[in-house]
Amino acid sequence: MTGDAKDFGLEILPQARKTHYNNNQQHKKHQEMTEMTETYVILGAGHAAGQVAQSLRSSACGFTGRIIMIGEEPYLPYQRPPLSKKFLAGEMDLERVYFKPPGFYEKFNVETKLNCRATGVERKTKQITLSDGSSITYDKLIFTTGSRVRTIAAPGVELPGIFYLRTVDDVEAIRAYLKPDSKLVVVGGGYIGLEVAAVMVSRGLDVTVVEMAPTVLARVVDKQVAEYFAGVHRKAGVKIENGVAVQGFAGNGKVEKVLCADGREFPADVVIIGVGIVPNVELAQAAGLACDNGIVVDEFGRTQDPDIFAAGDCANHPNRLLGRRLRLESVHNALEQGKTAALAMCGKLVEYAQIPWFWSDQYDLKLQIVGMSGTHDKVIIRGSMENHKFAAFYLQGNVIIAVDAVNSPHEFMASKALVANKTPVDLVKLANPEVPMNAVAS
Repeated sequence: MTGDAKDFGLEILPQARKTHYNNNQQHKKHQEMTEMTETYVILGAGHAAGQVAQSLRSSACGFTGRIIMIGEEPYLPYQRPPLSKKFLAGEMDLERVYFKPPGFYEKFNVETKLNCRATGVERKTKQITLSDGSSITYDKLIFTTGSRVRTIAAPGVELPGIFYLRTVDDVEAIRAYLKPDSKLVVVGGGYIGLEVAAVMVSRGLDVTVVEMAPTVLARVVDKQVAEYFAGVHRKAGVKIENGVAVQGFAGNGKVEKVLCADGREFPADVVIIGVGIVPNVELAQAAGLACDNGIVVDEFGRTQDPDIFAAGDCANHPNRLLGRRLRLESVHNALEQGKTAALAMCGKLVEYAQIPWFWSDQYDLKLQIVGMSGTHDKVIIRGSMENHKFAAFYLQGNVIIAVDAVNSPHEFMASKALVANKTPVDLVKLANPEVPMNAVAS
């Protein structure tokens, strides 16, 4: 794929402008480069990895050396959110899921080693060993190893027809089992589970969501918001079973039943399990890097090793605005932390201190979340749940710490500054949708 540099949102740097070659030519070309050329290695090929590569080649970083990206999957960096939505539904092809078009990596001199994984990092010699038996010497290294699905150990979990949803290949495998009138059981009532349920019930499947907690979205939204989403799904035809623990699976040659601890059984032609994810930190841990619910980094994405960095789902970082350390699983974090870490790799320190935000699409509802709830003492609903346009404000006293906005982009955008600045608000004005958001400050 070709095109002008501005098609990729980058200024072409002098060295990147000189060399345009494909992956088969890369090693030969690099043998001709000077021994003084620095090599930056990106371990992982997800959102954060794609952003780091883009940022390193931008004028802000100005890196003209060698960039090598190593990814376990056979795909270039792609977006994960569409996997449980439009890509699963067959409404988006792989080309549109890619983070950047394939031509980007060729144009900007980013080597990619796909279907390959790092098996070890030796910090003293700066050597990375790879699953294909080769090794790479780095000058700077960044872990963008992301996360993987949390699996469950239960009898029958290996039966055909039982899936986790995390990768393109997962979706391709699931699609083969999806037929109109098929019985789908979704284990887990979080964002992924509900997004899958929305897509599948809209396509004629018989969908049941089994959730161990008392409500769906129990860990992330207020009970009022959780009940609202449960009601929307039930109206669409999804059966939601709360307070139910899955004990096992049964079937003859493929899954046929989901077995629960309370003795109930749910018939199933296909099962999708979505019970969270865990960070991929084992490689960093084996290399002696500090890990605590992620690879520990500072506000610039640096580990305790001055030549090793981390960004994205796998990184645990301090957030000055929230006054605590976080490991975030979001596209926004992967992109913004990737930019920060790329700058730090080039010796340019710009603090990463942003209020987190997330989103989820279910049916014609767009849920946008800013901030982190959980330490709130009150919730104020602004707007109408009946009309599917409202925002739930989570407060400590009269300060908003988080917002769940449903089809309310104005409330979402206005809340970013209110949360970041810890602006006191008038609670009466906040609850009144007739009062403009720019007038709710007390």
